[in-house]
Amino acid sequence: MFSPALGRELGASVVVFLVALPLCVGVAVASGLPAEAGLITGIVGGIVVGLLPGSTLQVSGPAAGLTVLVFEAVHTYGVAALGVIVVSAGLLQVLLGALRLGRWFRAVSVSVVEGMLAGVGLVIIAGQVYAMADRAAPTTGLGKVMGVPELVGGLFGSAQALTAAAVGAGTVLVMALWRRVPGPLRVVPGPLVAVALATGATSLLGLPLKKVEVQGLFEAVHPVSPGDFGQLAQVGVLGTVLAFTLIASAESLFSAAAVDRLHSGPRTDYDKELMAQGAGNTLCGVLGALPMTAVIVRSSANVDAGARTRASRVLHGVWLLLFAALLPFALALIPVAALAGVLVHAGWKLLPLRQVRTMWREHRAEAGIMVVTALAIVVVNMFEGVLIGLALSVVKSAWDTSHLRTRVHDRGTGPIQVSLTGNATFLRLPAILDTLEALPADRPVRLDLSGVRHLDHACATALASWTERHNSSGQEARITEQASTAT
Repeated sequence: MFSPALGRELGASVVVFLVALPLCVGVAVASGLPAEAGLITGIVGGIVVGLLPGSTLQVSGPAAGLTVLVFEAVHTYGVAALGVIVVSAGLLQVLLGALRLGRWFRAVSVSVVEGMLAGVGLVIIAGQVYAMADRAAPTTGLGKVMGVPELVGGLFGSAQALTAAAVGAGTVLVMALWRRVPGPLRVVPGPLVAVALATGATSLLGLPLKKVEVQGLFEAVHPVSPGDFGQLAQVGVLGTVLAFTLIASAESLFSAAAVDRLHSGPRTDYDKELMAQGAGNTLCGVLGALPMTAVIVRSSANVDAGARTRASRVLHGVWLLLFAALLPFALALIPVAALAGVLVHAGWKLLPLRQVRTMWREHRAEAGIMVVTALAIVVVNMFEGVLIGLALSVVKSAWDTSHLRTRVHDRGTGPIQVSLTGNATFLRLPAILDTLEALPADRPVRLDLSGVRHLDHACATALASWTERHNSSGQEARITEQASTAT
């Protein structure tokens, strides 16, 4: 008998399928791979990862956040290397989950995560505006940004480019306005509506625009061969594996935390979820498909549609499989400019504009880290940009935790009293020595460290050296109540 619970899961799965379909195709095309490669990743994310323990309601598939990294990997090392990279990243994720390190990804600074998303969003937008005009984009992030004025200026010299740009801009406009339509109509996802309208208009008007290239589901599968793993000997390939692992894991687990706030059901087991993501990526790599992460857009659509169990996300993978197997010709009707518009809209949503304003008012240093991380990703690349952001975050934390207050009490006669309170680390050493070296050399000094909670080796050595020098001048310098010294 057809139960209401099954009907609810079935309805939610259809909604998620409709949201996932244009995104799977768009991310694949933007990554320089066949459209079916994105569908394969969506199928694996639904059917395989959907059955594994971890999170109950979040949905996995190809993510816009990895588009830049995938494109760079394919452009630099080739399609065959992509499978090796994704397999290796997936196995590394499984290992990290088995070692119960999944929860540690939650310790990454929010400013770095927001900066990473902003940088990815900027690169996606800068790259996809070229696809919206049926033009090839420059290979570097900075080149894409710098070339936008020339692209805009050249639109009016080409009827095809101007028409494609109009279709892409119309797709973005439909998606932006779709949330304002009456409630019953919003059941149909905005990306699907925008792509359907763009496809219909292009076909009816016979517009000469680039369409999605279709190979067929089985033709898009490029199994990894054992010989391909020799590419792991390249340092650049290993760095890309680490970048995939870090970014895909962080995005998935941050998504899990966000989804947990949207429902009252079972909470996510982060270690099991990391292992599930790793299993999915391993299979995607074996098949030569795109890497996957948990995607907040699909996951929130799943929760909003009323899903309560894993059934909805598994069924959405089944619908993707049936579509890819039975209706592949439909993909060949979709203009590339429309998919580029979908990704431009997705890139815009990655920009944390509200968070930047809030951080600037309350935590300016964190806002600075966010902006530097985003710009580094645009100028250099994603992996090094994230590393720069992490390094700045560590430096900031070290500076914040090394608060030290220095007080000098000089009554004109007798010993000068100097007291230190807080954490005496090498970061504060220049200020400490400036204070001590400014004291009169002909007066005794009492250095009180009873208020120091931590004294690192650099500070302990410097204070001992200063004390020895002051004593050699004929006046006593004595350290009292010394704190424990770091080894």
